[in-house]
Amino acid sequence: MYKKLLIVLICASPQWLWAQKNAAVPDGLAQRAYEVTILTRIADPVLIALSKNQLKSTMPVEAKVAKDRVYSTYLEAFGRLLAGMSPWLELGPDNTEEGKLRKKYIDLAVACIKNATDPKAADFLNFKEGRQPLVDAAFFAQALIRAPKQLWANLDSQTRKNVLDALRSSRVIQPSYTNWLMFSATVEAALQKYDNSGDKMRLDYAIKEHLLWYKGDGVYGDGPNFHWDYYNSFVIQPMLVDVLKVLKEAKQDPKNYYELILGRAQRWAAIQERLISPEGTYPPIGRSLTYRFGAFQALAQMSLMKTLPKPLTPGQVRYALYTVIKKQIEAPGTFDKDGWLRIGLYGHQPNLGENYISTGSLYLCSQGLLALGLPPADPYWQDANADWTARKAWNGEMIEIDHAYTDPKEN
Repeated sequence: MYKKLLIVLICASPQWLWAQKNAAVPDGLAQRAYEVTILTRIADPVLIALSKNQLKSTMPVEAKVAKDRVYSTYLEAFGRLLAGMSPWLELGPDNTEEGKLRKKYIDLAVACIKNATDPKAADFLNFKEGRQPLVDAAFFAQALIRAPKQLWANLDSQTRKNVLDALRSSRVIQPSYTNWLMFSATVEAALQKYDNSGDKMRLDYAIKEHLLWYKGDGVYGDGPNFHWDYYNSFVIQPMLVDVLKVLKEAKQDPKNYYELILGRAQRWAAIQERLISPEGTYPPIGRSLTYRFGAFQALAQMSLMKTLPKPLTPGQVRYALYTVIKKQIEAPGTFDKDGWLRIGLYGHQPNLGENYISTGSLYLCSQGLLALGLPPADPYWQDANADWTARKAWNGEMIEIDHAYTDPKEN
């Protein structure tokens, strides 16, 4: 009787339950294969439809008032999806099964770009009417910046001209005095990279205003005020990094702002890693929660760039992000019957859709998958699973003391 009771107590202990739950956790390469499957599942409805000039005729529009978002939702879906997918595409085709799959999606993306920017195409997308198109012209520009070999280089000369014309046409939209300045700057960065025609004023203004809006410890205000939300990851820090990287490569960053903002981005990534709970959830704070795991774009970007701050390791960040992505993407109701994303943080929660949210908005979640741009042989995918900070802490393991970040010049 005593032995049976002891066995029951041991098997009911948190440590035993935790061990059983994690006994068959897939390794890094299996997690990669799963994430590739998720990325292509998210992408298929958008890319297949747009490649056939059928996006406008087939894509559903879920929103508070659907007719008010039709003008912008299609570019939202394509621009945001491509911005998250582009690092994976940039690895290029090869003879592996994944490499052959990438070839398929590179070809699809190129066909989509052609249709999206051709004024004569049925799916020519809106880059200039209303306000929202500036946002997603920027995400489209970000995709081009991130994949110069597999996206830009594979475009024919007429499509390149159409792309540049489409990006330039967004200049008629005046950005708000908020994170929107980075949308204008990102468009200009792409124009600078591929046409040497970026507007220096728009670039300089966006960068310097965000430097003024820095609040300390790796966090920027959204405009002059601080907002508790995930816009430091949805927009601000990743676009600052991408824009300044373009300028640095063009030798147009004389004050070396790139190194300054990179250090801050690394601190923000460290904070993001600590926000992931032991169960793979995170605080539902602020607006635009329907972008789901796109909230971790900054952490994924630092992984992609191999600039994770110490003491973070690739294995723990990969395992943490995989757990978050799996939890959200597998929630019932995330997709409709035809595979399109639906509004929600966990499953289908249409009440979370603010007035500016529509079906196309949701594809920003792809930004959480940026690390797929690292090849399978990279330590990010090869390292063993390692518990992330919160999981270690609440399992009674040793963790590093966390310290506030100061810019190097302040030390």
